[in-house]
Amino acid sequence: MEKLIFEKSSEGRKGYTLPGLDVPEVKIAESIPADLLRENELRLPEVSENELSRHFIKLSKLNFNIEEGMYPLGSCTMKYNPKVNEVTASIPGFANLHPETKPENAQGALRMLYELGEAFKIITGLQGVTLQPSAGSNGEFAGIMMIRAYHIDRKDDKRTVILMPDSAHGTNPSSAAIGGFKVQTVASRPDGRVDVDDLRSKVDETIAGFMITNPNTIGLFEEDIMEIGEIIHGCGGLMYMDGANMNALLGITTPGKMNFDCIHINVHKTFSTPHGGGGPGAAPVCVSDKLVPYLPAPTVVKNGDKYDFEYKEKSMGKIHAFFGNFSVLLRTYTYIRMLGSEGLKGVSENAIINANYLLARLRNDFVVPYDEKCMHECVLSGDRQKEIGVSTKDMAKRLMDYGFHAPTVYFPLIVHEAMLIEPTETESYESLNQFADAMIDIAKEAVETPEKLTNAPLNAPVKRLDDALAARNLNISWFSRK
Repeated sequence: MEKLIFEKSSEGRKGYTLPGLDVPEVKIAESIPADLLRENELRLPEVSENELSRHFIKLSKLNFNIEEGMYPLGSCTMKYNPKVNEVTASIPGFANLHPETKPENAQGALRMLYELGEAFKIITGLQGVTLQPSAGSNGEFAGIMMIRAYHIDRKDDKRTVILMPDSAHGTNPSSAAIGGFKVQTVASRPDGRVDVDDLRSKVDETIAGFMITNPNTIGLFEEDIMEIGEIIHGCGGLMYMDGANMNALLGITTPGKMNFDCIHINVHKTFSTPHGGGGPGAAPVCVSDKLVPYLPAPTVVKNGDKYDFEYKEKSMGKIHAFFGNFSVLLRTYTYIRMLGSEGLKGVSENAIINANYLLARLRNDFVVPYDEKCMHECVLSGDRQKEIGVSTKDMAKRLMDYGFHAPTVYFPLIVHEAMLIEPTETESYESLNQFADAMIDIAKEAVETPEKLTNAPLNAPVKRLDDALAARNLNISWFSRK
């Protein structure tokens, strides 16, 4: 097992050489307020450059990644990130642009942001856009706060409830609660879609909005979405679409056509940017005319042949420093411009075909809780295997031995022993078959040699952990062990 870099530390070693100062030296203690200075020494590992390189190269070989194999995470959408995106993001004029550069000296960057925003308006069929939010949850929060600002501006302070399906993403209730709303869930019908009768029974003058993913979290299109919109708008609420599953809609339909007022777009899911992993991401938010006045400030506008920032009086405020994560947005812009409208439509068509192909290949070996054609992802259940002592978790761990990352498991919550599989459009016919073959083999092993699954993974660098112990005794700091 690879040691932690702190265990490799040896006093006096260093893996860097700093250039000489080309500006006057300033003593830190004199330039930073005393209450902001550290009270203890910054404890960093001391290693040489080659030790540093070897350490992280070894770790990279232990980690699974999209370049190594298929990553069928339903809802999370791990698609291949084209390298041309990285080329564009590294162009010096973009990569070295200071965030405080005046607009007149950043016209190329502002043009890119403006054109990206206009593209998102077309893609979503909506009238306003902000590119500031730095993650899907941050975009959700921005959307919720705009809905709140809309109702407050109309002096409609009785709007205190956000409705959402019982199959919603976990960030939906969190965002609504942080935004100051109460959350009320709407039941799903046996076919996995919103129970419109239950929705209608919960609608009154306290409803601020309805949050829903479409296609929903089990990969099915909400056939009653127009009626749902009429019900919510009829009581004075607004429609919010979680854009997690836009990968199924590009060029086919738009949230605007479905009467949505707001949508956040997870660019790492649909537009091939890297997953933030807790770091830099992006989630532009598009809105209908009703919410345009409340967009986060500033927005990028075009005046003649010049680009500038605009601040609206009723804006909900700023949601991110400067103007969002620029390099992530640049990667998104590259992807959209490279594919064009027909290419983007092809993305969704291929994603839908791939998901239905896997569903067809796997339906005989696993329980299919919703037996119909899916959109860009399909949901299976491990109930058949659970009856003989093998859980969905066991099968997910065993997939690692076959060289695949596991699909999303135990979500959506309305499906027992759920496996949510999303192959995306970037997987080939051959890789789809390799994954399907592995899943079918695992289903066979569950019957014939179940111990292979209950003890899996068998050949991974880290064996199965005690999840409960890890949660109760979380220890992620080297220094806490000292």
